Amino acid sequence: MIQTFQALVVSEEKNGDIRREIQTRTLDDLPEGEVIIAVEYSSLNYKDALSAVGNHGVTRRYPHTPGIDTVGRVFSSTIDEFSPGDQVLCMGYDLGMNTAGGFGGYISVPSDWVMALPQGISSLEAMQIGTAGFTAAQCVDRLCRLGLKNGDGPVLVTGATGGVGSLAVRLLSFLEFEVTALTGKPEQTVFLEDIGATHVMARGKLLRGRGKMLLRERWAGVVDTVGGEILATAIKATRYGGMVTCCGNAASGDLPLNVYPFILRGVTLAGIDSAICTMAQRKMIWEKLASVWRFPGLEKVSRTVTLDGLEKEIVSMLKGKARGRIVVDLREER
Repeated sequence: MIQTFQALVVSEEKNGDIRREIQTRTLDDLPEGEVIIAVEYSSLNYKDALSAVGNHGVTRRYPHTPGIDTVGRVFSSTIDEFSPGDQVLCMGYDLGMNTAGGFGGYISVPSDWVMALPQGISSLEAMQIGTAGFTAAQCVDRLCRLGLKNGDGPVLVTGATGGVGSLAVRLLSFLEFEVTALTGKPEQTVFLEDIGATHVMARGKLLRGRGKMLLRERWAGVVDTVGGEILATAIKATRYGGMVTCCGNAASGDLPLNVYPFILRGVTLAGIDSAICTMAQRKMIWEKLASVWRFPGLEKVSRTVTLDGLEKEIVSMLKGKARGRIVVDLREER
């Protein structure tokens, strides 16, 4: 019997128009891989939304199935490390970019993209966290490794209502940091306070000082998810010896900045990558998220949809209206 499943397929017409539809696929439609995974959950990330509208900077070839995050059970494996039924994670690398991703009932991937789901965390929780939460945890881990401790002063989180930002706020709050959530959505103040923000700051207030070379020292640490003038202005207001992590470019890929925060205040700027970081780094962060960093309240920053509900969420995300995490339930698509 041929194994069929449902998948969101994005196609590019000859005139350049992009079409998205749910199609019935078979395992033969998947790329060759050492491990085939029956997907239980995926999640919607900004990169997925870009792929879904035909952004060739993310996905070069269509038709394509987005979805950079997956958790599920091994369906088949050609290597001994994984056996049918094993519960596993597969996130990042080329998944959902040019390799058919998690918005379908099965994926087929190289074995070195796959890791066992850590004990202590459910498959749903894993995708409530997903790449966004993994990235947020990397940012917090880097800040801590650079010496930041709770009690050192306020930590700024930019783009705080987004997937990475909201989970950074939640994790930092769990670790008892004083968190200032920066947002351009004042109507989300209650949401941000509910997930742990000590203070909520309007984006415009931060940007008032963007034309100055340096600003009054304020932030002991920064988790930046947006880039551009917001990141540059946050760096100018970072305290002497403070730490800044950068993991996104939703506002801009440019950094309009001078060197003074670095040479006069000794500020550290650390870049964070989640797509191709080492497997050792992945396992270390996920073990923390499953144990000492297993923070409560994931339901406050996430909600679950099916494939049928993805279209609305993709449009909302690209309009800048998304909040928190969108989990995609694939269990009924096989």
